[in-house]
Amino acid sequence: MSLYEIRDLAVDIAGNRLVDKVSLAVDAGQCTAIIGASGSGKSLTCLTPFGLTPGVASGLIRLDGIDLASADVGQLSDARRKLAGFVFQQPLTALTPHLTVGAQLQEATMQAGSARPSRAELLRQLERVGLSRPDERLDQFPHRLSGGERQRVMIAAAIAHGPKLLIADEPTSALDASLRAEIMALLDQLRAEQGLAMLLVSHDLASVEGHADQLVVMDKGRVVESGPTADIIANPAEEYTRRLIAATPRLDEPAPELSQPGDILLGTRDVAVEFQRPGWRRGRISAVVDASITVRQGEALALVGGSGSGKSTLGRAIAGIGPVTRGKILWQASALPERRKRTFEMRRLIQPVFQDPVASLDPQWKVIDIVTEPLRNLRPDLDRAECNDSARQALFDVDLPEEFLTRMPASLSGGQAQRVAIARAMIASPQLLVLDEATSALDPLVGAEILALLARLQRENGLSLLFITHDIAAARRLCHRIAVMDDGCIVETGDMQAVIDDPRHPATQRLVAAS
Repeated sequence: MSLYEIRDLAVDIAGNRLVDKVSLAVDAGQCTAIIGASGSGKSLTCLTPFGLTPGVASGLIRLDGIDLASADVGQLSDARRKLAGFVFQQPLTALTPHLTVGAQLQEATMQAGSARPSRAELLRQLERVGLSRPDERLDQFPHRLSGGERQRVMIAAAIAHGPKLLIADEPTSALDASLRAEIMALLDQLRAEQGLAMLLVSHDLASVEGHADQLVVMDKGRVVESGPTADIIANPAEEYTRRLIAATPRLDEPAPELSQPGDILLGTRDVAVEFQRPGWRRGRISAVVDASITVRQGEALALVGGSGSGKSTLGRAIAGIGPVTRGKILWQASALPERRKRTFEMRRLIQPVFQDPVASLDPQWKVIDIVTEPLRNLRPDLDRAECNDSARQALFDVDLPEEFLTRMPASLSGGQAQRVAIARAMIASPQLLVLDEATSALDPLVGAEILALLARLQRENGLSLLFITHDIAAARRLCHRIAVMDDGCIVETGDMQAVIDDPRHPATQRLVAAS
């Protein structure tokens, strides 16, 4: 009998059945992964049986011989405290902000009735998850840690009480490619050492391939197919699974056919960006150090690096929405003035698209107001009717119907919101788009659609793209060349395929290996 088993699971919220007839099993020491697009019911399937969502679960739900389906609130609490550990998607919000790492680990260790752990035991818990400088980390608060460090603390807390089942809900989606590989390797190690059973939720097929023993593919609240991971990836039986696999960027897929770029459009010459250290500490932080890149007309350049490498800071400087401490930004060989002194025409030529599509849209504005906002600032010669006509054309260009003009951002999916953000950028007829992680917050199916949209807009409009990302495989579908950043510096540049085939710098090698 499996350690954890659900059979014919259904989840209802406010009378609506959102998950139906889901069955899966997880054995001790094994990993079962649930994959699917956003809204497919993955998280509801994992968390509702433990009372962690507003949903009501029914069906057979058994953990280590305990019937969770008929358990009351107290019994569910006991099951969570003694038998299960949880790793959530956003570690910064899942960790208590006003408690130190040590206090949170102490609380997690004692939840199953264990004695108060010593500092030495807490140190061993952090060492077990590979966290550097554990003695220092115990006294820090979550906001002082990087994303990867916070996720390691979350994993340490999840296993501190010795659970038999670990439920990891999108544990790597907020991390860059290198950190994703590290966290998945850590989870594999813990499974092997402690015999943990793991139920893993992900929309990223690439992150579970090679780690999960069994795969459950979900769509619209139902299981599409399930079985051994290697068998499903090699021979998917369902069209939906084939679409998921095809949407996941891979370095071994055929290289795309890209148009030939023209003359140099934009360049940076020894650009540096520094910030004052926060609080009482003296000195300055060098976020970007003497960065020099070029982007040609009709070319897509991938600016790639891990979290904290400085790529977004450089992108914001180029787009005129971030500071430049020294150096020059050149447009067709002429230096652009500092951001506050750029004319409307200069601002029109370079438009940004941000990572979080929903957060980048004003929640109190209709789509028509969001899309036409650049025209009100950059094209004051246009009247309201002309602006509205331009908005309709912009939505048509990003494959959204005219009816979306009256919608509010809260009613949009992630992919629809990103299309609106791209329409807002395109309405000003720019020559360069600065795309800051424009697909990393989206599931693979939607991300693939956005990449295809950007490729089409580039062909049709002769656009240049600065594609900022940590995912080389995604960038390869769109970009001619690549510039790799590490610790604020450009450490390697070149033709995209040439760099992938023969990465020279250790940072590039890590990113290629992680992809």
